[in-house]
Amino acid sequence: MALALSRRAVLRPMSHFNGLRTLTTSTPPSSSSSSTSTPESPGPDSSTAELLHPPRNTHYKITLRRSAISLGDKIKGTLLALGIHRRFQTVYFPHSPEVAGKILRVKELVEVENVPTHAVMTSTQQRQARKAIRGYKVVGTRRNKFLNI
Repeated sequence: MALALSRRAVLRPMSHFNGLRTLTTSTPPSSSSSSTSTPESPGPDSSTAELLHPPRNTHYKITLRRSAISLGDKIKGTLLALGIHRRFQTVYFPHSPEVAGKILRVKELVEVENVPTHAVMTSTQQRQARKAIRGYKVVGTRRNKFLNI
């Protein structure tokens, strides 16, 4: 059975390409197999469960890399619809066809990554991650400099 492919470019989440899912044709299940499969329950060692089933990428991480100063109003409007106002600003959106279409409109200007839910950061969290650690750290003293220590 041949699969028909669309000519339109479609931006799909990376979870569709991770090798765990493959395109197959629908075939009826064979009744000759007597074994029944049960879904694996998470055991006491959750780290092996994470290795077997990594978290699914559910959001786009969109970062503006190139400026849109000399481009048309439609491109600028698309960036505003995505919530991007300045270069190197990062926004997160859940996977959806609407967001994928907006990304395709400005694909030359942005960098897109697929990230899981736990990696999504709010603007406040991004600001806190950029801040320097408060206080001072003594690297050396003048006295040590003159004593050649």
